[in-house]
Amino acid sequence: MLQKIYTAAVVGLSAELIEVETDISSGLPATIIVGLPDAAIRESRERVKSALKHSSTQYPRSRVAINLAPADLPKIGTHYDLPIAISILLSSGQLDFDPDGKLFVGELALDGTLRPVPAVLLMAEAARDQGFDTIFVPEENAYEASLIAGIKVVAAENLAAIIRMLSGFAELKYWQQPGDLVPITTADTTWDFRLIRGQEMAKRALEIAAAGAHNVLMTGPPGSGKTLLARALSTILPKFTEKEALEATKIYSISGLLPGRQGLLRDRPFRSPHHTASGIALVGGGTDPRPGEITLAHRGVLFLDEFPEFHRDVLESLRQPLEDGIIHVARASRTVSFPAKFMLVAAQNPCPCGFAGDPQKSCVCSPTQFLRYQKKISGPLLDRIDLHVEVPRLSFEKIEDETVLEESAVVRDRVAEARERQIARAGMTNSEMGIREIKTFCRPEDAGLALLRNAVASQHLSARAYHRVLKLARTIADLANSDTISAQNIAEALMFRPKSEV
Repeated sequence: MLQKIYTAAVVGLSAELIEVETDISSGLPATIIVGLPDAAIRESRERVKSALKHSSTQYPRSRVAINLAPADLPKIGTHYDLPIAISILLSSGQLDFDPDGKLFVGELALDGTLRPVPAVLLMAEAARDQGFDTIFVPEENAYEASLIAGIKVVAAENLAAIIRMLSGFAELKYWQQPGDLVPITTADTTWDFRLIRGQEMAKRALEIAAAGAHNVLMTGPPGSGKTLLARALSTILPKFTEKEALEATKIYSISGLLPGRQGLLRDRPFRSPHHTASGIALVGGGTDPRPGEITLAHRGVLFLDEFPEFHRDVLESLRQPLEDGIIHVARASRTVSFPAKFMLVAAQNPCPCGFAGDPQKSCVCSPTQFLRYQKKISGPLLDRIDLHVEVPRLSFEKIEDETVLEESAVVRDRVAEARERQIARAGMTNSEMGIREIKTFCRPEDAGLALLRNAVASQHLSARAYHRVLKLARTIADLANSDTISAQNIAEALMFRPKSEV
């Protein structure tokens, strides 16, 4: 008898419903799985056989045909184990229940234990949107599935427990979210602005960047505090909104990075890949496209230390997502899109030895080495960075200064207030504004416009750089609670342009 059980397949940052159809017919014992299954699904035959045996049921001794529909969508992952097992039991008459409105997700161990799988959050959301009322998941995925309102969650430790509930021998217990559910914390709170001595210009640049979600490049000799500044940036970023939190949690869910017993992400992510990272690791991809570091840093910070040491083609792959806030990964079978609205924070030495322009140590690099190092990063990529800031060597007096400095919490309050102004005004951060929003919200005063006109002529600013200066000046004005962009705001924004333009 042909029976259908429902599960879901992850496509990009969403999920599509999958029908698991099982037909048991006479013939030599064989199990055939069709519908573009991957190796993990083809191997599920052995896991399902053993799990059914250890759950006091039988695997049919005849021909079993399993179709995963729609057949033209590639199926990837081990979460098909549970729906395949339930479909076989229903088709063989060992279970009798109405499968409508029920979605099954879970990997089976050989003894029938249910193991957690990634992307349950996306599957639960897809089930709710398609009118399903119940999702069956492994116990360790229950917290994650319960984050989606409007769908009931049934969590079980093993296949036998689900069989008892579906057959009526045990009560169908819906999982309740406990009151002690805690938000996931990804930010490193050990770093604080009050710990950073000196570097007032760099700290000001990071505050502006945090307020408007702008990109930053810090240049300075080794040991000047670039990495410390970047890590402290995560402590002044505002908390996620509910919409942003759910979006970021989905990304971590599909990547399998969500802890089992915690709620939505609340702290903006801080990702710091090594400079040997490949292009796929950074922007995403693979045979089964998965999010890369730029997507894991969505609405947070992507910190690239030793910026020029990354492969040039890897850095060039950042140009399109930096402009559009989204990355499209094209494969022969399909194209998927991942969000990538991140703040790029990069750090570099001024030259290969690190001491070009240092007042205390002489640079030993030849002119050829210096130019080759500078040219590792293309002009178009540098043009997409709003704030270029020098991080000089600290003097002994600065290091030993005992002055009480401003804490990150105080700076974060200013940043949050500035962002609230931006969202109320344009529905987005200043860095996300397009030409239309810039013309509407970034018109400077006459004195500021004159200053900008002179800068375009003398510094040869591109159209992109011109618009980025305006957006940066708008953020500076927002931090000052000003509705207008003054000449002083324009002057400060121009101060953070690369020195090569001057």
